[in-house]
Amino acid sequence: MIIDRDVGIPTSDGQLVYADVFRPAHGKPAPVIMTLGPYGKGVRYKDGFAPQWKWLLDTYPDILPGSSREYMVWETVDPETWVKWDYVCIRVDSRGVGRSPGRLDILSPRETQDYYDVIEWAGVQPWSSGKVGLNGISYYAINQWLVASLQPPHLVAMIPWEGAGDFYRDMARHGGIMSNAFIDTWYPRQVLSVQHGNPAAHQDKWLGDLASGPDKLSEEQLSANRSDPIADFLNHPLDDNFYRDRSPDWSRVTVPFLSAANWAGYGLHPRGNFEAFTQAASTQKWLECHPGRHEEWFYLERGIDFQKRFLDHFLKGINNGWDKEPPVLLHMRRPFSDEFQLRKEQAWPLERTRWVSLYLSASDKGLHDSALEDESSVTFEALGDPVTFVGPPLEAETELTGPLASKVFLSSSTVDADLFVTLQAFSPDGREVFFQGTVDPQTPLAQGWLRASHRKLDAGKSKPYRPYHSHDEKLPLRPDEVYELDVEIWPTSVILPQGYRLALQISGHDFERKQTGGGNEAWMSKGSGPWLHTNETDRPPGVFGGRTTIFTGGARQSRLILPIVGQNEN
Repeated sequence: MIIDRDVGIPTSDGQLVYADVFRPAHGKPAPVIMTLGPYGKGVRYKDGFAPQWKWLLDTYPDILPGSSREYMVWETVDPETWVKWDYVCIRVDSRGVGRSPGRLDILSPRETQDYYDVIEWAGVQPWSSGKVGLNGISYYAINQWLVASLQPPHLVAMIPWEGAGDFYRDMARHGGIMSNAFIDTWYPRQVLSVQHGNPAAHQDKWLGDLASGPDKLSEEQLSANRSDPIADFLNHPLDDNFYRDRSPDWSRVTVPFLSAANWAGYGLHPRGNFEAFTQAASTQKWLECHPGRHEEWFYLERGIDFQKRFLDHFLKGINNGWDKEPPVLLHMRRPFSDEFQLRKEQAWPLERTRWVSLYLSASDKGLHDSALEDESSVTFEALGDPVTFVGPPLEAETELTGPLASKVFLSSSTVDADLFVTLQAFSPDGREVFFQGTVDPQTPLAQGWLRASHRKLDAGKSKPYRPYHSHDEKLPLRPDEVYELDVEIWPTSVILPQGYRLALQISGHDFERKQTGGGNEAWMSKGSGPWLHTNETDRPPGVFGGRTTIFTGGARQSRLILPIVGQNEN
């Protein structure tokens, strides 16, 4: 292949951003696959993400057959694989990182405009067919939704692989609670480490220079030339224009897309993938759901097969039957199994879903299939041990697939309370059902969060199985007064055998298992991965360390709403 490195691309304000371009040696025009992001186009996967690279090759030594894997960087397509299929692959350093100078401001309107500009530049190059596609993981998926909202004319199709959408609800503030721990570690480790001008950045082994560019800036200069996400989150507790400017307008996302969601990515991405599929205006859209680590299925043969068929159809016009594929493609999970059967559906949520309520009982810590006559309550220390409600053994094999919710009647000894709601399942011999997640190797079945003072619902957007909170005003509690809360729980899918039990844990802090240790190569993980909510400025113990009481039965029917799916008659 022909490799053009450090290609300067002009943006609308006169700034240059820099790209590496990999294109077929025959020189004929070909469709483009592009990513733009902050991880450094010159930071080799094996250097910048060595533990993850080792895991991938140890687990799949034959991954990406036919490729030397020497041109790979984090969360983007392998150029060797795609160029041999007659695609041009372009990796762009976003403004303020890598070789691209400027102010670093993640997922900002300026960055999104830059993305628009480089898409339009790529669409008119002599080696381009004029058709540009986007395909990448995580950050390289999130900003696909954003640039699609601007509708660049040369953007023809895209694959946001595990990409959050709503900056407030999916990333910064879950249910109004600030999600800080990931930003606290991810931002310095993966972004600031390659900020433009950082003299301590990795070497770009291909250029023989720093991956952060030729400039060498002091820490004071670097700090002055970037945003501070944690400060931004703290300064914007409600869903205001700061978050709207960094969130897609679904009504303007009209390009064909394949939204690839991870069943066990709680805390960051999958909500965006599901919301995009249900809310985006595009008439050609597909939802694919898979298990595993987020850098795993993207490179496996079955994941690449979906990507190639989709992009071949839209970027090359190949009649490969993709347009006949049902819109929902689900890899089904069963407990303690590494087999994931593909099942195709016509809608999300699934058309044959029954929304079933299980009623919480404080008196016996149970989950019951009918409303309870007698009222009871249970009190727990918000920062102490959680309370768990456990259901009876399932009478038959049961499939849960879809979004969930929980209605909770609550009082607090203080003026606010945070709820952390976790769905679990247990085998007859007491083993917990968990799955490898995007990061956490022992991810529970589903998770949801809500700050009680953010309980106000947007009636126009809410559904019984997916409450939608407006987050536009804070409504403090009166201590010891009872309030009704509707908690959004992110979607899940699992087929549980007869005899298994469901459990709902409610806590005032992040879910974690009692055992220490556990994790992957980069993060300590106890069940919530790095998606923790521990900032004391956002969660002062004097407010969020009180006593929380859950009321059940009688006029206060606290309950869990489940998506029970019947057999597919097709």
